[in-house]
Amino acid sequence: MNKELRNISDKIIDSAIKAVLPDSAVKRALEGQNFTGKIILIAAGKAAWQMAYAASEYLGDRIDNGVVVTKYGHVKGDIPHITCYEAGHPVPDENSFKGTQAALEAVSGLSKDDTVLFLLSGGGSALFEKPKISGEELQDITGQLLACGADIVEINTIRKRLSEVKGGRFAKLCEPAHVFSIVLSDILGDPLDMIASGPACPDSSTCADARHIIEKYNIRISDKANELIDIETPKELTNVTTHINGSVKELCRAVADECTAYGFEPVILTDQLCCQAKEAGSFLASIAKTHAQSGKKLAYIAGGETVVNLTGHGKGGRNQEIALSAADGIKGMTNVAVFSVGSDGTDGPTDAAGGYSDGDTYTELHSKGIDIFEVLKNNDAYNALKECGGLIITGPTGTNVNDVAVLLIDS
Repeated sequence: MNKELRNISDKIIDSAIKAVLPDSAVKRALEGQNFTGKIILIAAGKAAWQMAYAASEYLGDRIDNGVVVTKYGHVKGDIPHITCYEAGHPVPDENSFKGTQAALEAVSGLSKDDTVLFLLSGGGSALFEKPKISGEELQDITGQLLACGADIVEINTIRKRLSEVKGGRFAKLCEPAHVFSIVLSDILGDPLDMIASGPACPDSSTCADARHIIEKYNIRISDKANELIDIETPKELTNVTTHINGSVKELCRAVADECTAYGFEPVILTDQLCCQAKEAGSFLASIAKTHAQSGKKLAYIAGGETVVNLTGHGKGGRNQEIALSAADGIKGMTNVAVFSVGSDGTDGPTDAAGGYSDGDTYTELHSKGIDIFEVLKNNDAYNALKECGGLIITGPTGTNVNDVAVLLIDS
């Protein structure tokens, strides 16, 4: 392993993620707001605790009570007046349902003078849920969609129709209270109605869209779910104000700034990356082949969210697959590294944020009898990268603004 490039990569990741933490974004949105009546705080998503903590620091005892629903391991301590729940992601579980029910009870019986401060971040689709079908079937449908490579917009289009809270329905349940929503985006282009499946946003998707997705991927659903697919979601809400703060664009800019600090000339290729993870890794390796001998220090940055088509039963995530799939193309290059991370600190159902590879990775794995092609076929990037020190472990970061993949070329 190229220890110098690995060390630089880790420092870039750490500094860039700190730059996009939601604390300042939440406080900016709250500045100048004159809330009357009660303030009920509801936070859902991977960044829910961090967002709620920031709001609590700003508003203090003005918050009457509230509920946080976030991913396991993401609660970092107590927050005054707030009850915190940890729950399942990317597939909802009983704690998702329990936390959401507590949130619904907290917003019931409010008046038009009251405010629901709704702090939303990516991951909320699984974490904030009251299903109209059995929890077991919802988990099964979510699993099917994930396994077949459906993108997040397609997945959320289906989730909305099977839920009591998604697709604007949570805002309806808060009426007549006003919903002041602060959103941290984890979806390309920042479509408000798709982030966490839009609990407080009118739904732009249609029943016809949902039906097409079910047929496109041949998703198995019950008769009850089949009926729900054809029930339309709210298309207008009059009690919601929304501020969108934080996105993958900011993450890419933060990475670019950090690369510049280490002497690399940054090039932001895209903040709309959307393809198979393996293809993204191969593409970055192709760029390395063209520019590795330029004599310049270069950093190519791609932000977004790739997908993984599950063909095996291994352990890994999309960012780990990007790094590992690049390893074959950059083998033997002494001045090249590729890393890819999820800004929330978790990549797939693992404890890793992502993966790192360089010109030595292929050789190290080959010497241990590990075939990269077979590993990727089995979706087992985690265990392969673990063997060569290629896992990136950050722990929960407190934010969630998509993923970023970076190709570093040293001079």
